[in-house]
Amino acid sequence: MTGTPRYALYFTPKPGSALARFGNAVLGYDNHTGAEISRPEGLADLAGVTESPSVYGFHATLKAPMRLRAGVTEADLLDAAASLAKDHPPVSVGLLRVATLGAFTALVPVAAPPELGLFAAECVAAFEPFRAPLTEAETARRRPERLSPRGRALLARWGYPHVFEEFRFHMTLTDALPEEARAPWRERLAAAYGETEPLTLDALSVLRQDGTAPFRVVQRIAFGG
Repeated sequence: MTGTPRYALYFTPKPGSALARFGNAVLGYDNHTGAEISRPEGLADLAGVTESPSVYGFHATLKAPMRLRAGVTEADLLDAAASLAKDHPPVSVGLLRVATLGAFTALVPVAAPPELGLFAAECVAAFEPFRAPLTEAETARRRPERLSPRGRALLARWGYPHVFEEFRFHMTLTDALPEEARAPWRERLAAAYGETEPLTLDALSVLRQDGTAPFRVVQRIAFGG
């Protein structure tokens, strides 16, 4: 694998939990183990609509993928993540539902608490000193011409447009879908998801991507040490 690795700060559900099993099966990949996962019964065709999210694995973004600034090491990033997680209380998210989010299908909170957005903002700010500036190619991949003026400003300042007031907690389940496919996939995945327990954010995960390989969890750090 070649090139500079990228790192991301995500929430990933506890390995082996019902939520982790569901998300991994939908995406066909476990970012904790690097293993391919069989699709749920009756949903083998998910392989055709999960190419993009499968690269990242099942997660919710807290600090988007980034290259590390010169002089910063993976160990530095892990130390900072451990420091943030050490004194942070769990964040109650509540129940999730399958929804259409733009062109994508994702799990989103039924009612997101303010604490969730505050924690995401804390992560964005805390790990900004580690982020290398975006290259022109990285900026272009974010399609700034499709963003609002505020979105372009956030992209330029923080390397990602969906932060602070633009943040929305979500766990992506599909690629961007054509309009006619969105409702059918939402309904099929909602049926597969079924009833689950309320979600609590209890850990912060640091992930790494080498070249174009899928992201892998380097460490999942529990809140409160």
